[in-house]
Amino acid sequence: VIDAGVKTDFPECNDLIKAKIGRGTKNFCKEAAMSFDECERAIEKGAELSRTVPLSTCNVIGFGEMGIGNTSSAAALTHRFTGLPVEDCVGRGTGLDDQGLEHKQNTIRQALEKHAEIKEPQAVLSTFGGFEIAMMVGAMLESAVLKRIILIDGFIATAAFLAALRIVPEIEQYAVFAHKSDEQGHGKILKYMQVEPLISLGMRLGEGTGAAVAFPILQSAVSFLNQMASFESAGVSSRTDVKKS
Repeated sequence: VIDAGVKTDFPECNDLIKAKIGRGTKNFCKEAAMSFDECERAIEKGAELSRTVPLSTCNVIGFGEMGIGNTSSAAALTHRFTGLPVEDCVGRGTGLDDQGLEHKQNTIRQALEKHAEIKEPQAVLSTFGGFEIAMMVGAMLESAVLKRIILIDGFIATAAFLAALRIVPEIEQYAVFAHKSDEQGHGKILKYMQVEPLISLGMRLGEGTGAAVAFPILQSAVSFLNQMASFESAGVSSRTDVKKS
């Protein structure tokens, strides 16, 4: 568990990996969520952690997140990177009613209009992203360099993947999409990228739960490819001259 930028200081006696870039991001309705330097440091820290945690030798990595308001960040990133309508990108998050959802849509729409000139991928990430999203971007990019399979799970991680994809398009070949979130923007991104998730179980938990559930399916697929007998090795006849009675 990595502290990318929680707005508090934790006791020393815990297992958190301390990687704080700042004490929370800024209000993107008024200014960029983070400076370009902060975004760069978050990306670099994510890359560094990807090389060392949990093991430098692992060949599959999945991502989870906990953040305040990060479905709003993900929705803004999704709109800017895909051009999908704002109302398709914005969902209810942790349970907004209709009035709250409308307010959220309008707020994000105003922020997008305020930063309408921001188009370059890393500038978009620093304007609308969170420290945890930028750190995931760095970890995903570095994982591709290390030729790992990247398990992409849920709305926030997929928005981070969109940013990574815009920075280095070749990363797409390393991605496996684990679980489709109930947050409506996630389904729209998957359709936009023309990819199918391994599972869709109605979970909207975040925190990497979908990646954890999908991982055994990935293991099973590899086992089938590597270990399943062929017709020849199993002694199954391939004769075609056998007559049916």
